[in-house]
Amino acid sequence: MQVSIDISLYPLAEHDFKHEIWQFIKKLRQVEGLKVITNGMSTQVFGEYDLTVQTVMAEIKHTHQKLGCAVFVCKFITGDRSHLEVET
Repeated sequence: MQVSIDISLYPLAEHDFKHEIWQFIKKLRQVEGLKVITNGMSTQVFGEYDLTVQTVMAEIKHTHQKLGCAVFVCKFITGDRSHLEVET
């Protein structure tokens, strides 16, 4: 089964938030089998359900441990939605 996850990260600590967000994204991009797309508002991660969910949750945990305080907003959608075009 495939999954699509839309993630927004809001660091609440006194860290360089842009750096922390890009570190989170870079770690996801290093995982073979995941497709990662970013835009100005969120990051979308697509892949096999177990790999994708486990990887995202591990990186969320790592970010919480590193920053101490951060908010993640995540939407999980069954199926690979990476091929859908966005209408403007």
